[in-house]
Amino acid sequence: MQYSQQEERLIMPEYGRNVQRMVEYACTISDREEREQCVRTIMQTMMNLFPYLRSEESQHKLYDHLAIMSDFKLDIDYPYGKPTPVIAEGYQHQMLEVPDKPVRYRHYGRLIEQMVKAILEEPDMSVREQMTLTLGNHMKQNFLTWNSDEVSDERIKEDISRLSNGLLRTDFEGFQLLPTEQLVHNQNRKKKKK
Repeated sequence: MQYSQQEERLIMPEYGRNVQRMVEYACTISDREEREQCVRTIMQTMMNLFPYLRSEESQHKLYDHLAIMSDFKLDIDYPYGKPTPVIAEGYQHQMLEVPDKPVRYRHYGRLIEQMVKAILEEPDMSVREQMTLTLGNHMKQNFLTWNSDEVSDERIKEDISRLSNGLLRTDFEGFQLLPTEQLVHNQNRKKKKK
């Protein structure tokens, strides 16, 4: 059994290994007319994978991708002129930055940590309290999403305190989280709409 990790790296992974193999095969065809026919089939396959590239303006892009996947070795009549390796620079994939710091509470996620940080930067105390209440309700809903257990408001308050290193207060007047039944009902309504 052959695994994809054992095979060569894909030049343009969005098209997949089969299209890459088709391009490699087209490069081996010696008869020019047969090679042109093979390329038309490959182009049709690429358009089927990405229907929004069917427009006339997108054809140029597809031929560029075809040339890149063949490492510019494919000898065909390019309708827009033969692409050069310089165009490949414009199609370089940018690596996403992945935060190296682990999430403290995975069932809340990194977004909750960022929300806590944003609340701590808020200078107006009344706005900060309202944001903390909204955060608490969101945390309670996240907790219920990933844990079928009942969650107490005290647990959410403790988690807010831990996430903020004790800097966010939850003991102010009006800090009353929504009841669990209401949060579960809201989740069920969202699921039904989908």
